[in-house]
Amino acid sequence: MGSKLMELGVTVTNPFSCFASSKSPPFTFRCSVSLSSSDHHHHRASLGLAERPWKTSDARLVLEDGSIWRAKSFGASGTQVGEVVFNTSLTGYQEILTDPSYAGQFVLMTNPHIGNTGVNFDDEESMKCFLGGLVIRSLSISTSNWRCAETLDDYLAERNIMGIYDVDTRAITRRLRQDGSLIGVLSTEESKTDEELLELSRSWDIVGVDLITGVSCKTPYEWTDNTKSQWDFNTNGRDGNTFHVVAYDFGIKHNILRRLSSYGCKITVVPSTWPASETLKIKADGVLFSNGPGDPSAVPYAVETVKEILGKVPVFGICMGHQLLGQALGGTTFKMKFGHHGGNHPVCNLRSGHVEISAQNHNYAVDAASLPEGVEVTHVNLNDGSCAGLAYPAQNIMSLQYHPEASPGPHDSDNAFQEFIELMKRAKENA
Repeated sequence: MGSKLMELGVTVTNPFSCFASSKSPPFTFRCSVSLSSSDHHHHRASLGLAERPWKTSDARLVLEDGSIWRAKSFGASGTQVGEVVFNTSLTGYQEILTDPSYAGQFVLMTNPHIGNTGVNFDDEESMKCFLGGLVIRSLSISTSNWRCAETLDDYLAERNIMGIYDVDTRAITRRLRQDGSLIGVLSTEESKTDEELLELSRSWDIVGVDLITGVSCKTPYEWTDNTKSQWDFNTNGRDGNTFHVVAYDFGIKHNILRRLSSYGCKITVVPSTWPASETLKIKADGVLFSNGPGDPSAVPYAVETVKEILGKVPVFGICMGHQLLGQALGGTTFKMKFGHHGGNHPVCNLRSGHVEISAQNHNYAVDAASLPEGVEVTHVNLNDGSCAGLAYPAQNIMSLQYHPEASPGPHDSDNAFQEFIELMKRAKENA
C-alpha cells in the first residue's frame, strides 16, 4: 500500500526547553495518508521519484474465518477459490505442484524457502498442475540446481497457477491446525473488495464435489516407463516375472506407475469411469486403485466399480483407492480436521512392528471401527492413531492410506509394491 507524505510545520512548546534556547526552530511533523497503489505510482512520478526497486504487496488471501492476509504475487494473476492446506515437506515442491490429489486446494508450504532449485521436466507427477494456488513465505530470487530448466515463477505463470509470498505462513498454519482446513480466495484484482472475496470464500465448498473426473485420463493407455537406473533405490526381491496390472486413474501419480513398472509389471491405465466388466475381461493379474483428490463419498460410481472387482482379482489401493476400498468393504470415511500433507509422517506396520516415515496427502480417512469382521487394519498413523492401511486376505486385498512411491518423500514404504507382487503371485499359483 502506498502512502503520501505531507509536511506540516507546527510551532509547539519545546519539550526539551530546559536544554534548548528560546530561539529553537519549530518542530516539523511528518504524517502519512493511505493511498491506493495506482495513486501511489502517480504521486511518486509527479515528484520525479523513481519506483521502488522491490515488489510491493499486490495480492490478498482472504480466508472464510474473515482474516485477510496481504502478500506479493508470482505466477499467474486473477482470482481463485480453494481449500487451504499446509504441507510440511522440506523438498519436492514440483512434485507437489503436479500431484493431481491437490485439485481444488491451495497448498501452503511450511518450509519457508521455496524456489531455490527451480523446476525441471523429470520430476513431474502428472501432465499438468491441478492445484488452485501456492502459498509460501519466501520466494528464492535465484536458482541453483544442475537440472533446473526454468524458475518457479515462470513455470506457474505458463500454467496459469497463482502463487503468493511474503505472507506469514507460520501464523496461517497455526490457524489451520486450530480451526481445521479453511476455504480461501487468492486475488490480485484490486477492483474486488475484501467483502466480495470473503463472500466468495463462504459460498464455495469442496465437500461432496467429484474432483476425480477432472483429473482422470479420458481413454485407456499402456504405461511403459520405469524408474531410471540412477534413481532406482530398491532392486531386491525381483525375480523377473511379469504381471499385468490394470491401474484405475483417479488422479494417479507417475511415480506409482514407474515403481510398478520397475517391479516387473505391464500396466494398462484406465479412466475412473471404466466399467468393472471391461476390466475383468482383460484378465489382468491385479488391479490398482490409485490416489486422487477430494471426498470419496462424492464418487459412488467408483465405489460400485471397486465392489464389482473385489474377490475376483488381487487389488491394491493407495490413498483415495484405500478410502474407496474401505467404503466398498462396508466401512465409512470421514473428513479430517486438517488432513495429512507432508513427507515426515510416522506410520507403524502392525504386522512387523516396524515404523516407516511416510509421504502423505489426504484430507479424508477410513473409520477403522466401521470395518466388518475379517478386514485387518495393518498400519496406523502414529501422530493421531488413524487407519493407514488395510488387508482382507480372504479376497486378496491390500491398501495404504499414504504414498509408498513417495515423490517427494522417504522410501521406507517402497516394499509395498513387492508385497503386491507377492499377492498376485500367490493368487496365480492358487488359481
